[in-house]
Amino acid sequence: MKKLSQFETLVIDEFEEEKFRLPCHGHTYYELIYIIKGEGMHHINHNVIPYKDGDLFTVSPNDEHYFDIHSSTRFVFIKFTDSYFSSKKNLATDDLLLNTPENIMRERLLKETVLNLDEPCRTILKNTVANITAYNCRKDVSASPIVFYQILSIFGLIKEAMKSMELPPQGCNFDNKQIIAYIHQNVYDPTMVQIKVIAAHFSIAPSYFSAYFKRNFDMTYRDYINNLRTQLIEKRITGRNMPIKQIAHEFGFTDESHLSNYFKKRKNIKPSDFGK
Repeated sequence: MKKLSQFETLVIDEFEEEKFRLPCHGHTYYELIYIIKGEGMHHINHNVIPYKDGDLFTVSPNDEHYFDIHSSTRFVFIKFTDSYFSSKKNLATDDLLLNTPENIMRERLLKETVLNLDEPCRTILKNTVANITAYNCRKDVSASPIVFYQILSIFGLIKEAMKSMELPPQGCNFDNKQIIAYIHQNVYDPTMVQIKVIAAHFSIAPSYFSAYFKRNFDMTYRDYINNLRTQLIEKRITGRNMPIKQIAHEFGFTDESHLSNYFKKRKNIKPSDFGK
């Protein structure tokens, strides 16, 4: 499956098509998709959802989707990366910090049914999207507080619609404590702390997990693993109760030389010399 990438923090894309330009695909960013006009079917995560004028869809990095267009459809794609909202914490309310747009985008129930927006919410959404596309003529739209608050209001409409439809938010199926507990339990087995393995354990996309970890722990996942493993090895060495060969085996290194090279790269000293 093709996976699309985006380097700009925010991209607004409006276009009309009679046949959708892409096959089933995923991406490393988020998409709010608004239907200005047209009809067809939205295929997302093996669900098939009919769409019409005024419908809104949310797509997150762990989703795969495409559109089967029945009548010429005009789309507005609001595409943003993890850093779009996190870089604007000075503009965010407390509610946004607790219930992030990224969490809302990942709600499983939003990928299984059409979001039911009644009046006046439907008209407000239409006008909000029009405001965003009108402002898209500016060069650096991603830095605009005006666009930021317009996009934020869309999430307010989504939350209100979910409440009226009695769709209980599922939220993330993990939290920071669960992530740390998993790492500390499995740090001795290199295969178990690979990004693709831990991401699969928490049922999220590896690219999303990496961005989530860096945003929440102020360091990359790889740096955290290396720092933790190095600290634990230091304690084993200074404890003088375990030979280097046994420490290497405990932490999944192929042999003493493998451990020695790993440790020297991070501490600029061999394990044997460090023990002395």
